[in-house]
Amino acid sequence: MAATTADGNKADEALGGEKSKMITLKSSDGEQFETTREAAAMSQTIQHLIENNCIDNGVPLPNVDSKTLAMVMEYCNKHVADSADEEGLKSFDESFIKVDPDTLFDIILAANYLEIKGLLDLSSQRVADMIKGKSAEEIRKTLNIKNDYTPEEEEKNRRENPWAFRD
Repeated sequence: MAATTADGNKADEALGGEKSKMITLKSSDGEQFETTREAAAMSQTIQHLIENNCIDNGVPLPNVDSKTLAMVMEYCNKHVADSADEEGLKSFDESFIKVDPDTLFDIILAANYLEIKGLLDLSSQRVADMIKGKSAEEIRKTLNIKNDYTPEEEEKNRRENPWAFRD
């Protein structure tokens, strides 16, 4: 089964039968990644560049560092290579997304920038699972968020929004 683009076209059809051709992606810190067009086309951002023949000199990705791009490409390559193995992909996704909060947010930002819906959904669900049922203070601790409210501001927020501070 071929990977499917967001508009429902099969990636190999959208790539004009050139799915095995390689493409170079350039991270914000200058590292270059070689990958297949099919894997890169999981990104709607890159897919549009492919369709408009704007990839001959590589694809600069100024909003994605090399560590994050390596993880994003690992996700894309796995989903292209094993697209028919739903159980295997589910298992891969579960272990893939178990990362520290900073890395998780980098993945979310990259998936959003690159328009990789499956990865954005997966990473967003991970955040939701991490904070579900936790108090505001527990969420701050889990996600390494500094409480920048003064005691007076926090008390005012507690009075105005008691539903948000149920412990």
